Amino acid sequence: MTWTLAITNQKGGVGKTTTAVNLSAVLQSLGRRVLLIDMDPQGNATVSSGLEKGGIEPTVAQALVDETPAADIRITTHPGGYDILPATIDLAGAEFQLVSRIGREIKLRQAIEPIAADYDFVLIDCPPALNTLTINSLVAADDVLIPVQCEYFALEGLSALLDTIEQVRVALNPQLGVGGVLRTLYDSRNRLAVEVSEQLKSHFGRKLFESVVPRNVRLAEAPSHGLPAMYYDKASAGANAYEALARELVALGEARGKL
Repeated sequence: MTWTLAITNQKGGVGKTTTAVNLSAVLQSLGRRVLLIDMDPQGNATVSSGLEKGGIEPTVAQALVDETPAADIRITTHPGGYDILPATIDLAGAEFQLVSRIGREIKLRQAIEPIAADYDFVLIDCPPALNTLTINSLVAADDVLIPVQCEYFALEGLSALLDTIEQVRVALNPQLGVGGVLRTLYDSRNRLAVEVSEQLKSHFGRKLFESVVPRNVRLAEAPSHGLPAMYYDKASAGANAYEALARELVALGEARGKL
């Protein structure tokens, strides 16, 4: 079975791409077959995976607009070992073209259907906005993984996202659920962060991952080297946090019958 997770939060800067890239690398290292889909026109997941945006063609944009087979687009990353459907700024143009197309919300799901069975996990890095690309990601997913920074207004932003997920569930993807909520950029010395963390526990209960990703310099540095944290500094707190999260996610997937 394949578990497809859309990693999303309509608020930027909460660690979506960091989570997508590092989870992909750790899950692959644990023997799971992983496909990462970069659905953000900024292409940060692509660059963080060690690819140069300038020389990539075709990309996920061609899968959405021209129906180029995803099998012809995927690239195996090194040293991560996971496959990626890369993105460049062309994806912004693709979004504009999709607006006028019939069935625009299901283009990503249609694109990955032929190759999904090749993987245990398909992780989708969504843009930090509610747009056609995000809707495509939610329609293609089984569940949503929500990174949340423990800060003021975090719960307010989550409320809007959960409303969006519910609308997509009702109109386009009845199976869509919340796979889990992840605390990111966490600083236990910050009283507000601790208070928000407790609020998240109270609100989400078992939907809140036990793993917590700390604010970590090595984790922040890794993307500039085109490396997941486990290959940049395996001993770092950030790398250890994502290893714990990956193991928790695998156990959760097996318990829920997703894997």
